[in-house]
Amino acid sequence: MNIWIAIGLTAAGCYLAKLLGLLVPAGTLERPLVQRLAALLPVALLAALTAQQTFGDGQQLMLDARAAGLAAAALALVLRAPFLVVVGAAVVVTAGVRALA
Repeated sequence: MNIWIAIGLTAAGCYLAKLLGLLVPAGTLERPLVQRLAALLPVALLAALTAQQTFGDGQQLMLDARAAGLAAAALALVLRAPFLVVVGAAVVVTAGVRALA
């Protein structure tokens, strides 16, 4: 029963969030600060999610093969490699570190 309550609350929360977005006046959305924040917020959230998934393990901070893969991907990005090369480098390095460990 708890799962259905959680599903219902999540659905209601999503509906309310969408409703609040529709109720925001258009003049507010056209302000430069709001537009700048709207452009930067997805990048910040993705970076936080990547860091949490790479270095987090429950309540502890972890350094394992995922960190090596992220470092390889970052290096490939610095070298301006195409997206598939970046992902491939991360996969190969992560798999290699896990195989050696």
